[in-house]
Amino acid sequence: MKNSVWTLLIAILIVGCGTKKRTTNNSGDRTASRTTKVYKNTSSSIYPLPEDSGRFMEFPIASIEDYIDTFAEVAQLEMKAYGIPASITLAQGILESGFGRGALTLKTNNHFGIKCHTGWDGPYALHDDDEAGECFRKYNHPMYSFRDHSIFLTSRSRYATLFSLRQDDYKGWAYGLKKAGYATDRRYPVKLISFIERYKLYEYDKAVLQDNYVVAKKSSSGRYKVHVVQEGDTLYSISRRYLVSVQELRELNELNDNILSIGQELRIQSSNIR
Repeated sequence: MKNSVWTLLIAILIVGCGTKKRTTNNSGDRTASRTTKVYKNTSSSIYPLPEDSGRFMEFPIASIEDYIDTFAEVAQLEMKAYGIPASITLAQGILESGFGRGALTLKTNNHFGIKCHTGWDGPYALHDDDEAGECFRKYNHPMYSFRDHSIFLTSRSRYATLFSLRQDDYKGWAYGLKKAGYATDRRYPVKLISFIERYKLYEYDKAVLQDNYVVAKKSSSGRYKVHVVQEGDTLYSISRRYLVSVQELRELNELNDNILSIGQELRIQSSNIR
């Protein structure tokens, strides 16, 4: 299992080799240009993600155990970077994605049921959920979904109280997610806790905590990096590159919409800037 993350990374690079944009356009799906260049993060606590290859990758999962074996290390690395218990990330992924076999996940690689929301500038797919034809985020690889889940929780004020909890308090996190409005199902916390305890997902939290990790924090020094907008850049691709949210970019640069111009300068404040 310890090599699973690098296996996933290599898989992206192999598939993405020589590909610059998606070649299919399914009904209800939006396409977006993507390059295959790999960027490296300067923060040792956040593992690097390659840029989107532009091709949708399928991950057949046979069982919940298989799901855990495939994504446990990714969840642990996200815990080290963002402070979200790996047990919670895995339990949410199992529940929201039907352990990778749900209809939405199969066509979007969206493992956490995250909808488009205001400011989303990435690919999407329409799917019937609480209402017909709702907009859900789409990823070409599950690893982007796991990263987006971390950014989603850390960049929204309604989840802020969760981060005052201990990282091994999975029950507090489960009930806190429901209270903050992540899901409407009143049994959502019970379901998460059931998965965590049945499959001993808390052991992944313990393993991370034993490493004495330090959660990456956003810089408060007032120093910024200036990003010059290049052809093909979007707020979403820039936010992924610097590990900040689209909303943060808009607020910091006083943007009223998602429209960018080539040569435009954007201020970036990120935990990766040194």
